Amino acid sequence: MKSYQIHLIRHGTTQANRKGQYIGATDVPLSKEGKEALRRLSKEYAYPGAAVFYTSPLKRCVETCRILYPEAAPVAVPGFVECNFGDWEGKTADDLKDDPLFQKWLEAGQQTAPPNGESGREFTYRVCYTFEKLVEGMMRSGTTQAVLVTHGGVIMTLLSAYGLPRAHFYDWIVDNGCGYSIRITPGLWMRGKVAEVYGKIPENYDGRLSGDSKFIIDLAREAADRAYGGEELPR
Repeated sequence: MKSYQIHLIRHGTTQANRKGQYIGATDVPLSKEGKEALRRLSKEYAYPGAAVFYTSPLKRCVETCRILYPEAAPVAVPGFVECNFGDWEGKTADDLKDDPLFQKWLEAGQQTAPPNGESGREFTYRVCYTFEKLVEGMMRSGTTQAVLVTHGGVIMTLLSAYGLPRAHFYDWIVDNGCGYSIRITPGLWMRGKVAEVYGKIPENYDGRLSGDSKFIIDLAREAADRAYGGEELPR
C-alpha cells in the first residue's frame, strides 16, 4: 500500500532564541550564526529530499528552507505559523514576571490566551486542522514525499497529537535545523489519525548539542512549559 512521508524540520536559530524571548507570530529573520549553523549541518549531514516543500510563511522558516534546499520552491502555509503571543511578543518571562495577566496565563495553561494573542487550544486546533488538510491534499494528488519547515511548537504539537510511538509534548523538542520524518499509511490514518515517526533529521546526526545549542533548547523547553502549562495535548 502507498505511504506518504513528511519531513518536519525546525527553523534555524534567531537572536530571539538566544535571548529567550517569546517570538511566535513576529517575523524575525535567522541570525548570522543561525545561517552558518544550517550551512554546516547541510554540508556534514544528509537531509531528505521531497517532491514538494512547505514552510511557515515567516522569514526564519523560508530562509531555513532556502539554505537547506536551495533548488526548492517552497509553498508558504499560514496555518503553520508559531503560536501568537500577542502583546507579549518579544518579551521574556523575566520581563513579564510582575504582570498579573501573565501569572494567570501560566496557571490556566491552554485555557487562556495572552492579551491579543492565541490560547494553546486555539493554536493546537489551527495547526492540526492545517496538517490534516495537507495530508488530504497529498493523498488526493498522489504526492508521497514532502518537507515542512516550521517552528518548534508546531512540530511538538503535531507529533504529540499524531505521532507513533506516543510521547509527551516536551519529548519532541528538537535542535534548530533538526526534526523528524513521519510515515502516514492511509489505512491507519483513516482509522486513527496516527503517523509513524521513523527517523530523525538530518540523517546520521548524532544529536549531541553544543553548549550554545543546549542553552537554546533549555530556553525553548521553559517557554513551552509556560505557554502550554504542562498539559497533554489532545490525541
